[in-house]
Amino acid sequence: MRYADVIIDISLEKLDKTYQYAIPEHLSETAVVGAKVEVPFGGGNRKLEGFIMDTSDTPVFDPARTKEILCVVQGAVSLERRSIALAYWMKEHFGGTMNEALKTVLPVKQEVRNLKKRTIVRIAAPEAFEAYYALAVKRKYEARLRLLDALKEKTELDYTEAEQKLKLTTSTVDAVCRDGIVCVREETVYRNPAKGLQATEKPRLNEEQKTAVETVWSDYAAGKRGTYLLFGVTGSGKTEVYLELIERVIREGKQAIMLIPEISLTFQTVRRFYERFGERVSVLHSRLSAGERYDQYVRARNGEIDVMIGPRSALFTPFERLGLILMDEEQEGAYKSEGTPKYHARETAQYLAELTGASLILGSATPSLEAYTRAKNGEYRLLTLTRRAKEAVMPKVEIVDLRQELAEGNRSMFSRKLKELMGERLARGEQVMLFLNRRGYAGTVSCRSCGEGLKCPHCDISLTFHKGGKLLCHYCGYETTQPKTCPSCGSKYIGLFGTGTQKVEEAVLREFPGTSVLRMDADTTKNKGGHERIAEAFSKGEAQVLIGTQMIVKGHDFPRVTLVGIIAADLSLYAGDYRAAERTFCLLAQAAGRAGRDKLPGEVVIQTYQPEHYSIVTAATEDYEGFYTQEMAYRRLLRYPPTTHVLAVLIQGEEESTAKKAAVELAGILQAARKPEEGFGTISGPVPAGLAKANDMYRFLIYIKSAKYERLMEFHRLAAQQKLLTESSMKCNIQFDFNPFNGY
Repeated sequence: MRYADVIIDISLEKLDKTYQYAIPEHLSETAVVGAKVEVPFGGGNRKLEGFIMDTSDTPVFDPARTKEILCVVQGAVSLERRSIALAYWMKEHFGGTMNEALKTVLPVKQEVRNLKKRTIVRIAAPEAFEAYYALAVKRKYEARLRLLDALKEKTELDYTEAEQKLKLTTSTVDAVCRDGIVCVREETVYRNPAKGLQATEKPRLNEEQKTAVETVWSDYAAGKRGTYLLFGVTGSGKTEVYLELIERVIREGKQAIMLIPEISLTFQTVRRFYERFGERVSVLHSRLSAGERYDQYVRARNGEIDVMIGPRSALFTPFERLGLILMDEEQEGAYKSEGTPKYHARETAQYLAELTGASLILGSATPSLEAYTRAKNGEYRLLTLTRRAKEAVMPKVEIVDLRQELAEGNRSMFSRKLKELMGERLARGEQVMLFLNRRGYAGTVSCRSCGEGLKCPHCDISLTFHKGGKLLCHYCGYETTQPKTCPSCGSKYIGLFGTGTQKVEEAVLREFPGTSVLRMDADTTKNKGGHERIAEAFSKGEAQVLIGTQMIVKGHDFPRVTLVGIIAADLSLYAGDYRAAERTFCLLAQAAGRAGRDKLPGEVVIQTYQPEHYSIVTAATEDYEGFYTQEMAYRRLLRYPPTTHVLAVLIQGEEESTAKKAAVELAGILQAARKPEEGFGTISGPVPAGLAKANDMYRFLIYIKSAKYERLMEFHRLAAQQKLLTESSMKCNIQFDFNPFNGY
C-alpha cells in the first residue's frame, strides 16, 4: 500500500498541514504528487478537496485506521514538485497559508473545454468517388451533391465553412462518411492571443549592448547562473539585449519567461517578441479569457512555446526547461502582490531561478534602491547602457516653476512654455504625450504658492488628511489639525486639490481646437484589449496627443513623439509613504524618456511646485547616482528599506474599540518577544491605517523593523500563532506584509 500526504483545500492556518491517506489500487497511477484529490475529512467524513504534497510506502499511524483517497479530481490541472517547493518558500517568506501559496503558483486552476477544428477530408479513390457521384445524381441527393462538387475542386474543406456556405446538415456529412467517401478529421486548436503579427528584420546591437549580452552569455556557457541588473538609460535598447539572450537560450533548447509590470505594455512587447520568434511566443495575463489562459498553460506544459510574456503571474508558467527569467522595469510596484501571499516577483524569480538552474536579468532605467544596493554590494552583477540606441540623443528637459506661473497670473493647468511647445509640435504634425502624475496622491495637503506639502516632523513623509480636518502620520501616529494658511509662506492656497485626465483633455481641446486626442486611463482601458487598441491607434498616428497616468510612461516607444509634458510632477511626493521620492524620480525619468526616441529630437517640460526637490532635479537629467546617494542617506537615517526590512501587521475589525484592543494586545506580545541585543529592531504602533475604515472594518497597523529578514520571519510566526486566538476571540482579521510596497 502507498500513502499520500494531502493538504486540505481550505485556507486556514489550523489546517495548514498535511494529512496522510492511503492510495487505493485503482488510483495508483493518477494519485501522484501535485494531483488534486477528494478525501473524507474529520469525524463526519466530509468530502473535501486537497493536493497531494508527497507519497511514500510508510504509514505514519495504524494502516487499518488510515482513510483512503476517494478519487482524483477530473479536469484539474496537476501541480509539480517544483511548484510545491516554490509555494512552500513563498509561504515561509511572505506569509499566508500553503493553500494560498499553491493557488498563486498555479495560475490556471481548472481545465477549460478545448476548441476543436474539424475538417472534411476526401478519402475515396477517384473511381469510387465518380461512381458515388453518379449515384447521388441518379437519386437526386442535392445536399450530398453540393458537398461532392466542392470536393472535386479541393480534397479538404473546413467543416464549419462547409456547413455555412453549402448549407449542409450534420446528417448529410455523416451519411457520406458512412459510405466511405469522406472522413472528418478533428484537431485541438489552442487559442493564441499573440497571433497575427509578422516577422521583421533583426536589428544590429551597438557595442554596449554586445558587451552586456556577452557578459551574461559567457557565464551561462560556463555553467554559471546568476542575477544581473541591466541598468540602461531610457531608449538605450534594453529590449534588444533581452531578445538576443532569449534567442541564444532557445538555441540551447531552453525556455524563457519575460515579465513586464503592466498590461498596457503587452501590445508593444508582444509585437517585438513575436516579430523575432513567431508563434513560439505567448502571453499570459488577467485580461485573457479562461479558455485563453488555459490554452497558454497547456502549450507551455507541452513544450509548444519557448517564451511567455506577462505580468508577475507569468512567473509561474509551467516550463520544463526554463533557462532564463527577465524582469523589465524591475522597480515597479506592480511586481508586489496585493493578495495573500504578498510576494514580490523579484525575490520569487530569484528563488525560482535557483530551483531551475536559470539566469535572472533585472532591467530598468531607474532601478529600485533594493536592486541597485545589491548590485553595489556584489549580490547582482551590474551591466550598464549609457547611451541611446538608434543614435538618438537624450531629450532637452526644462523645469517650470508653477509657483511663478501662479504669481504671474497663469491659472491654467498648462504653463506658458508647455503651451508654446505644444503649438509648435502640433503645427509640424508631430505627437505629444501629456503625463498626469497622480500616483499616490490621495488625501494629502499642499500649498500652491510655495509648493510645500505638510509632513510628519518625525518620519519625513506626508501627513494624510482625515475627515474633520485631522492630519495623521501612519508610521508613528503623529497627529495635528489642518492649518487654514500655509505654515511655510502664509498663503491661503493650501488644501486638497488635483485634476484628472478628462480635465486635461478638455483643456487641450479648449487651447487647440480640432486636435485629435486619446486618453489612456482606468476608464478607457477597463475592457479587454483597451490598452492595445489605444497604443496601436497612437502608434499609427490616429491621434496627435496622448493623455494618461503612469501607464503611458513605461516601455512605450512612439517614434513621432517629440514633446512630453508632465502636468504636476510633484503630486506623488505628497503620498504618505517613505517611497514617495523614489516613485517620483522613477515616474519623471520614465516620462521624460518617452520623448525623442528616434531621429526627431525630443523635449520635455516638467511642471512642478517644488522645482528644487532632489527627486525632480535629478530626474530631469536622469542623474540616478545623484538621486540614489541623497535618497539612501534618508533611508539610513530613518531606517527604511533597503537599509533595513519592515513587516507591516494590519488588524481589522467591525468594532473600532475591539480592533484597537486586539492591535494593542498583539503589539504588547511582540514587544515582549523583542530582544534588542540580538538585532530584533524596533516595533511601532498600533496606529490607524491610511484608510482607517474600509468596508465597515476599522484598520490599525503595527510596523516592525529589523536589519535581518530572518528576524521578521520569527515575528511573523509568533504573530501568526496569536492570529488564530485573536480572530476567534475578538472577531478581528490580521494580515501580514513583508516590506510593503503600497501604503494602507
